Amino acid sequence: MKHTSSVPSILGLLLLGAFFLAPRSEAGPVSMGNVGGYAHIGKENAAESYNAGYSMYTAAWPLQPEHPGRNFQTGLFGTWMFPANEKPAPMKLYSDIEGGLGWWRNTEYPTITPKFIMGGVELNFRGWANGPAAGKGKDWNNPKGQYGVAQLSPWLLFPPDGLNLKQGTCGELFGYGYHPLPLTEPKATTAGANVPTGNHSWTLFLSTGNFKGPVAFFTPYFWSRASVEEPSVAGMFLDSRPSKTNRSLSMETQHILCAQVTDSKGETYARMAPTLFPVGPEGDSLIMHRLTVYDKSALWDGVEAWFNGGDPVDGAFAPAGTFVQKFNGKGSVGWKVFMKQVPKEERVPFAMEFMKPDATDPYSFRYRWDLDTVTLKKTARGDVVELPQLYRLDQSGKSKNGTWVPTRSGSLEARRLLGEADFSPKPKSTPYVYVTPEESDSCWKKPGPVAGPFTAKLGDGSLVTYHWYRFADQPALLNADLSADEREAMQRKVEKIHAHWKKDRDYFAPPTVGALADLDPALIVAPPKGLEIGYVPIVTRQQPQ
Repeated sequence: MKHTSSVPSILGLLLLGAFFLAPRSEAGPVSMGNVGGYAHIGKENAAESYNAGYSMYTAAWPLQPEHPGRNFQTGLFGTWMFPANEKPAPMKLYSDIEGGLGWWRNTEYPTITPKFIMGGVELNFRGWANGPAAGKGKDWNNPKGQYGVAQLSPWLLFPPDGLNLKQGTCGELFGYGYHPLPLTEPKATTAGANVPTGNHSWTLFLSTGNFKGPVAFFTPYFWSRASVEEPSVAGMFLDSRPSKTNRSLSMETQHILCAQVTDSKGETYARMAPTLFPVGPEGDSLIMHRLTVYDKSALWDGVEAWFNGGDPVDGAFAPAGTFVQKFNGKGSVGWKVFMKQVPKEERVPFAMEFMKPDATDPYSFRYRWDLDTVTLKKTARGDVVELPQLYRLDQSGKSKNGTWVPTRSGSLEARRLLGEADFSPKPKSTPYVYVTPEESDSCWKKPGPVAGPFTAKLGDGSLVTYHWYRFADQPALLNADLSADEREAMQRKVEKIHAHWKKDRDYFAPPTVGALADLDPALIVAPPKGLEIGYVPIVTRQQPQ
């Protein structure tokens, strides 16, 4: 019998020992961060003469399966409307209307259904106005936009926490836009200063399944008051300037939770919290429809003639002053991963080729999906696609920082570690109670409401208290640099509007595709008997139910 040498066995033991004793790479710690960036929609441009606002229908849906907590902030698709100035500003001048559908960190009664805010921005964010009695901060001793919006509709409540949609909305179209109405007269002085205020009351119009028409407007003084301290920019705001015609159409995402890890082999992966888009019966997502711009002949001219003694107008936008812009089928998604330890210039973009822009119908913008990459799901709200959650860092392409490429087969180690990342909703703090001033000598009490209090339970779990005010005596107009005679002139104009414009017919053209979203039914109210014309409901308190 032959005996084999023992050398190979000894060598094997030595190599095995070296393997265990040598330094080994280990998976790095899981880092928590967020996904942010813009998704852009391409469109044709319109002539600059269409400078009296816009309207559009944009899809409303729950971006995530459940609300992830205070840090969650993102808009759905919307726009930014800036004043059109003929000459450059003498200083930095940022002022616009940039509200829309979405979720915000300062929302006190959040739901997975988006809310709507008006989002008017005073000069360089000194203040902003989100709706009646809602603005920057919550300090009524130092209001920074809380008096910037006046209520116009006698049928719709606008809570300070945002305008609620009906819970369960998933892909329906929310129609909105802005057009100026001549509710005031131009003024040569503002708050005693030798700077002008124009007569553009930019008014929010809605087109939903259960409410249509004008809702509220930015007072001209909200824009012009900044020029009292900065006279060099007088006359350059939306109170006196037309709107820029061709605006960006984007979805601004600030904070979708994500996690990142590098495994023991040096491969880096990221996981994004579940993110949803609505999907229709054809497997695509209708995102935006019937983007329209207007000139003053669409509505302003007729209303102005009416207020000056002419025949009544019904509030419908005239086709002659209307231009419907076409989508060009272009679009991009510029989302990146944001980590505290990663400098801005080193952030890595996502490869988003699985969502393809489509404008086969030039008046509708859609996404078509790579069904091998996304996941189709049925929910109680409706059908959705879930975007990929797992991504691998690919550094073989042209991007200097690499690209996050979706994958279904990342390393088991990375998948285990990222699967342990905590994306669960954080416990909610006690919601803030919005309360308007209650002092007997405040503008909320003198002259004060004519009826109320009334209450309504909303779908977001809040209870609103509201009162009926004579239109000209509402607090926003008492703080709009208007004399008693000027407010009475507005009262006469608004009484004409209340008598002729109703909430159940079209003002701008209805959609030709899709279905309309509904507002929270609890927001729609009926004026008390005798207060049908010339009175408006103002929310004075919002609290938990």
